[in-house]
Amino acid sequence: MSESEVLTRVESGVGRITLNRPKALHALNRAMCEAMTEALLAWREDDGVHSVLIDHAGERGFCAGGDIRMIAESGAGDASEAKAFFKVEYRLNHLMFEYPKPITAIVDGIVMGGGVGISEPADIRIATERTTYAMPETGIGLFPDVGGGWFLPRLPSQTGVWLALTGARLKAADTVALGIHTHFVPAERVEALKAALLAHPANPHAVAASFAEVAGPAPTAEHHEAIDRLFAFDTVEDIFAALEADGSDWALAQLATLKTKSPQSLKVTLRQLRLGASHESFADNMALEYRLGGRVVRTHDFQEGVRAVVVDKDNTPNWSPADLSGISEAELDRLFAPLPAGQEWTPLD
Repeated sequence: MSESEVLTRVESGVGRITLNRPKALHALNRAMCEAMTEALLAWREDDGVHSVLIDHAGERGFCAGGDIRMIAESGAGDASEAKAFFKVEYRLNHLMFEYPKPITAIVDGIVMGGGVGISEPADIRIATERTTYAMPETGIGLFPDVGGGWFLPRLPSQTGVWLALTGARLKAADTVALGIHTHFVPAERVEALKAALLAHPANPHAVAASFAEVAGPAPTAEHHEAIDRLFAFDTVEDIFAALEADGSDWALAQLATLKTKSPQSLKVTLRQLRLGASHESFADNMALEYRLGGRVVRTHDFQEGVRAVVVDKDNTPNWSPADLSGISEAELDRLFAPLPAGQEWTPLD
């Protein structure tokens, strides 16, 4: 493979984007987002490009997220570099969401955070038995951005809220059942699938359907009733109380997981998803996430979460405030407030 972190080219009428940063699990940086954006803009009006295919080099994973170390280092200062990254990344997410030609994303392996942001907007989202999906941001003091505020509350009932707050990891049977991914294709057939997409560039939906197989029973299906009942509240405190009152092994396990997460992130995330459910456009959601992103990366909990999980890897973050009661509505209002004139996020022209 080339040393370029993103490979873009046109093959047989298909615009191809291959993530090529395998040692970092294809974690996105600003240059990668810019390269993808440039290619998509060039292909948008090109009659010789009928569809787009996004995949990745190697077998370790599709994309594990964004360049968290850079974002944390920037957030420790004025966050200007982090905000510049978010601006470009979110514009890419929006460009994909509104793209006039069908996009196929082959999510063969780990897909988290930023990887979700460049696969969820695709029309066709292929999972394999190697797929592991998660939005684990509450564990590092962040929130599920890159469109999480739009996609997660639109999953069946309260499953998106449960995923966002707990950071639960799902395999393909669950992701396909929930509609996160549209098709299941065994990893051994992925190369044949790509060849078929190139052979039929104008019909990716039909190609994907012809390769799709049954992913098997969804393990979380037995908990959907409990998820819908226990995660339907509008405050994190009420969710905690409901889980404790339920008392089942599953509910108590969810509660124990939630208690390891950043209290600030839990409250930010729940408000984000409730607001996102009412947004009329994807652009409105991305503008909200941009306001949050530039502020949350400067908070103690994000800096501490990255230290504990990414840098020192001791997995013992010291959250502050350490309890839900320490996060006021006024502080949440500050994080969600509109930006000054001229500083708000806007889509590409």
